[in-house]
Amino acid sequence: MQFIITAYDGTDENALERRLAAREEHLQGLEKRFKEGEHLYGGAILDDEGKMIGSMMVVEYPSREELDQWLKVEPYVTENVWQKIEVKPCRIAPIFMGLYEK
Repeated sequence: MQFIITAYDGTDENALERRLAAREEHLQGLEKRFKEGEHLYGGAILDDEGKMIGSMMVVEYPSREELDQWLKVEPYVTENVWQKIEVKPCRIAPIFMGLYEK
């Protein structure tokens, strides 16, 4: 099952500092999950000045419960970077899924 995740960072004065402190571990986990086919794509959400204020990603897990298991260990969650997380089921159009099957 595919999901789109929209996660917004906190807005306090230490929010960017927390993000940068957890970023390397976050990216290492994403690389592993990308290779395993669980994370399809994603990126940072930026404000009008180009500052990172959140993340968006499309993931594929067998169930919402398994996605929630990942979120429990995701560094941006455990290090209190993401303050608001929205998860919605989605379906990537078949034309784009071909990109991931190569």
